[in-house]
Amino acid sequence: MRIAVIEDNAELAEGIAYRLRDRGHAVDVIGDGLEAEVFLAHEGADLMVLDINLPGQDGLAVLRALRARGEGAPVLLLTARTDTQDRVQGLDAGADDYLVKPFEMDELEARLRALARRKDLVFAAQNAVGPLVYDRDNRQLTHEGTALDLPRREVAVLECLMDRRGRLVSKSQLTAHVYGTGADVDDSAVEPHVSRLRRRLQGFGIRIKTARGLGYMLEVDP
Repeated sequence: MRIAVIEDNAELAEGIAYRLRDRGHAVDVIGDGLEAEVFLAHEGADLMVLDINLPGQDGLAVLRALRARGEGAPVLLLTARTDTQDRVQGLDAGADDYLVKPFEMDELEARLRALARRKDLVFAAQNAVGPLVYDRDNRQLTHEGTALDLPRREVAVLECLMDRRGRLVSKSQLTAHVYGTGADVDDSAVEPHVSRLRRRLQGFGIRIKTARGLGYMLEVDP
């Protein structure tokens, strides 16, 4: 699952991101409200952790813009405000739940699991991809219990495409996921990994489509 953590407290944001990545999720961390609105409009997320107090633009404005675009991804609102009216405003703006700071990570994770269940999202370490199962904890792809032998970088490509299933993924996004953000690697370096992964998956009804000049998209036959 792809989760956006929108929080300007860098230590808290990274703590949340570390916990969620440890559970096998892809996490994008944004610390500014205006940047968050642009990111969500272009990239999107399956689930969001959103702080109310943000520089640039507050979290409620980000949330209202999200809902105005018709996006229904679950949002867990973080607030340091204990006043009832503030929580009511957040829920009326479109939040699905809220959590008052300070909080325990176990509670945050439990609330995210509950939101995922309501939207039938998979908040688990194992994800189905057609007839295949991907175990994020072990970074292993299996078919009917038998492991498929995939090189590490092809696994990274698969993770990135799975987390954005049904959406275009640019070469730069893939490169950052495979080699790390800021790596001195040309975007074309991911092309052979995509090509080999495509050949491995085609017998399972799983396709990697290429949109020239835009990127790639993972599709699974019905």
